[in-house]
Amino acid sequence: MRLDFSLLSMTELRNRPGEILDRVADKSEAFIIERSGRRKACLVPLSVFFPDISPDRIAHELKTLEDHGEQPRTTITDDRELAFSFPQMLSGERSLEITVVLPHGYPNNCPRVYANGINDAPPHRWADGALCLFGIVSAWNPGKHTVHTTLTLARQWLSHYSAWRQTGQWLDQEGRTNDG
Repeated sequence: MRLDFSLLSMTELRNRPGEILDRVADKSEAFIIERSGRRKACLVPLSVFFPDISPDRIAHELKTLEDHGEQPRTTITDDRELAFSFPQMLSGERSLEITVVLPHGYPNNCPRVYANGINDAPPHRWADGALCLFGIVSAWNPGKHTVHTTLTLARQWLSHYSAWRQTGQWLDQEGRTNDG
């Protein structure tokens, strides 16, 4: 996205803050804020930093997480993807972090999920280290699945991981051995 910056005095921003913010949000204008003849800051549209995900969908995801008592740390990756991180204890033995990364085009594109702090090589992970939660990507249903659904599946994966570390066997959803 190309941005052409206009100079804006601090006085003008103070006098018309709502109008200026609407121009940034609605018209994708960008401003360099000037104070006493010195350039101090800038105002840019959120789309410069945020991924290509509907703001309504992001709000829905955050509300659903909040309704379930989840308080994720939210970041933007270097690739401008939205990432939610959740602290997680693994069988009471150590602390991990589950990170759900929403790619551009989410929810039509399946999220990637990582369990940061797992250093061994358990089964059911993709080559980049993401957890294999949905099997083939076609199992992801954008109308049904959410970040909360994904987090629940990640926690189930961690439960299977804990059992695998103790027994060397990976159990499927029905508790049967699945060493895939």
